[in-house]
Amino acid sequence: MIPIGFLDFGVMDFIETLLIAGILVYLYQWIRGTFAIQAGIGIILLVIVNLVIRVLGFTTIDFILSAIMNVGILAVFIIFQPEIRKLLYRLGTNTSLDRFFTRSSSDEMVDEIIEATKILSKNKIGALIVFARTSSLQDMIDAGVSIDAKIKSELLVTIFRKETPLHDGAVIIRNNRIVAASCYLPISQNPNISQSFGTRHRAAVGISETNNVFVLIVSEETGRISVSRNGSLTSGLTIQKLRAEMEEVFGVEKFDEEMGFSSPQPEMNLK
Repeated sequence: MIPIGFLDFGVMDFIETLLIAGILVYLYQWIRGTFAIQAGIGIILLVIVNLVIRVLGFTTIDFILSAIMNVGILAVFIIFQPEIRKLLYRLGTNTSLDRFFTRSSSDEMVDEIIEATKILSKNKIGALIVFARTSSLQDMIDAGVSIDAKIKSELLVTIFRKETPLHDGAVIIRNNRIVAASCYLPISQNPNISQSFGTRHRAAVGISETNNVFVLIVSEETGRISVSRNGSLTSGLTIQKLRAEMEEVFGVEKFDEEMGFSSPQPEMNLK
């Protein structure tokens, strides 16, 4: 034990302090960029005002504020319901420790995706492709149009052409197969997403906020290539950078020797 003033500070106290600090840092990272920051500040101010009123002896105001604070826990669950759902889902899927996808046949899959993306981007065909973990997103797959086909660039390009009935919505790829098309994703409410991004990009961020997925987006307006992961969005990727990112995410050991560079970790941004 180490005496600090009138306190005895031991090893367990130090460990506990580190744990609390780590939890607080994680919570901040979890709610950063959402309205939860402003709501949390409002709740803290309400608590401070309540304490000041109580010290000053304003009994009637104190009674009203105390009544409000008595239902504070329920209010917190209501206000932060989307954030709480995201946190519980990420804990349940063990995002930090679990590898995203099986690595078998990843070389061929990446080649087909890259070829499709080249065509989609060049012709400004909007596309939204979600790469899901095993057994995940089943509710969205069930609500879409079942396909269960081998990944081929020609098939992906055909699906996203405007004249086809399945072009609206997302394609979901799981276990290196196209399992469904025309799947509708939740739209992100993150206020930090730039206004230049449309519904496809917001849907990509929305699904990656609450699920352990990797999302590829091609803009219909500009042909710009973007990816979303863990609630973040990286836009303006070249084909070479997209290949490097996919090889890193899917654990592909063989890099395309023609590219002449290693796989970098792109900077995630929403603006």
